Amino acid sequence: MCAEVLIAEDDADQAELVRRYLEHEGHAVTLVHDGRSALDLLRSRRPDLLVLDVMMPRVDGLDVCRIVRAEPRLADLPVLMLTARSSEDDLLLGLDLGADDYMTKPFSPRELMARIRALLRRSDRGADTVSGRGTDPSSSVLEAGPVTVDRARHEVWAYGRTIRCTPGEFRLLDLLAEHPGQVLSRAQILERLHGSDPFITPRTVDVHVMNLRRKFKDAQADAQPAMARHLSPLVTVYGVGYKLVDDQQVRPHA
Repeated sequence: MCAEVLIAEDDADQAELVRRYLEHEGHAVTLVHDGRSALDLLRSRRPDLLVLDVMMPRVDGLDVCRIVRAEPRLADLPVLMLTARSSEDDLLLGLDLGADDYMTKPFSPRELMARIRALLRRSDRGADTVSGRGTDPSSSVLEAGPVTVDRARHEVWAYGRTIRCTPGEFRLLDLLAEHPGQVLSRAQILERLHGSDPFITPRTVDVHVMNLRRKFKDAQADAQPAMARHLSPLVTVYGVGYKLVDDQQVRPHA
C-alpha cells in the first residue's frame, strides 16, 4: 500500500528519520516544519495521511488539527499526532480535536510505522468501505433514528444536517447504524473496528462518542430548536456499552 504522507514536524532530524522509514516502505513523503506551511499544502494537495507534531511555530499542531477537521474536504483525513506531552489529558485533548492516533516522544520508529500502517488500513485507502465490509448497494445507506450513514459517499446526516466526522467517528457510526437499537460493548466495538490493533483503547471509543454527541446536539438545535430537549440518538447503556436508537426509541425528556 503506497500512500502520500505529509509530515509536519519542526525538529529537522526527527522529521528526516520519519521520512526515511516511510520512504523505505514505499510511501511518498512531503516535509514541512511549521503549521502554516502544513495548512497551505493541505489546502492545495490532500495527502492520504498527516503526521502532525504538536509543538510547532506559527501555527501549532493542535490548531492545525482543529482547522483541518473544520474544512469539509479535509474532515476525514487520517491524522497521527506526535508530542512530547504524555499526560492522559493531553491524549484526550488530541483525540477531542479529531486526531486518530497519538504518540509521545521519544518513540520507537518501528512502533510509529506500525501505527501508520494501522491508520492506513482503517482509512478508505485500499478498502471498499471504512469498516472493511464490501459495498453492497442494498446496504450502502444505513438509518437509525435521526441518523443516516452513507457508506459509499462517506457521509453522515442527522436531523437533516450534514455531520462532519473524523475517520474514527465514521467507523463507529457505521458499525452502530448497522445494528440500530442493539447495544454493543466497548470490547465488541474495538474488536469489530480495529481487531487486534493494540493502539486503540476504550477511552478512544469514549472520546469519539463524546464528540459525536456534541455534533448531534448542534445539528438538532440548528435544525429545529424546539427539539433541543430530545435524547441524543447515541445512547450509553451503563455497564454495557453504546447503541444508536431506532425510530421508536427517540423520545423527548419528560
